[in-house]
Amino acid sequence: MNKMWKKVFILLSAYLSAISFAVLGGVVWYKKDEDEDVKKTVKLALIVTLIFTGLSAILSFYNYFGSLWSHYYSTGAYEAYSILNTFVNIAKIVTYTVLIIKVLVDKTNKTEAIATESFAKEKNVKETNATSNKKSNNTNSNKNLENENTSENN
Repeated sequence: MNKMWKKVFILLSAYLSAISFAVLGGVVWYKKDEDEDVKKTVKLALIVTLIFTGLSAILSFYNYFGSLWSHYYSTGAYEAYSILNTFVNIAKIVTYTVLIIKVLVDKTNKTEAIATESFAKEKNVKETNATSNKKSNNTNSNKNLENENTSENN
């Protein structure tokens, strides 16, 4: 799988759920992938996920403690919770969208893909040349043997 898509899936899983990020980012790619760039993306996604999880936890505690009051839902405190929760959700969407776009637009991913592609083409050309050289050497050897056999018969 291309490194760019690994990064996108890591960030997307971090946006969707902390559990899916733990499985996808932690187990699958962080432990098995030797690429430092992917590991940096996993670390960044972990930090961003922890920040938004912490903000959501603080807002949840605020809401739970507020719900102990009898008229909490008709007060300005609940309105403040609602507005802050909306801002945190919008910030989460914007943050992960920017990170994913940054990964998709990143020039190092494109240059590595081009380099990998050109390396594969060069390798195929070298293999083709080596194969054709072997065939021509075999043909030359056969001609030399025929010439020797003909000269021995004369």
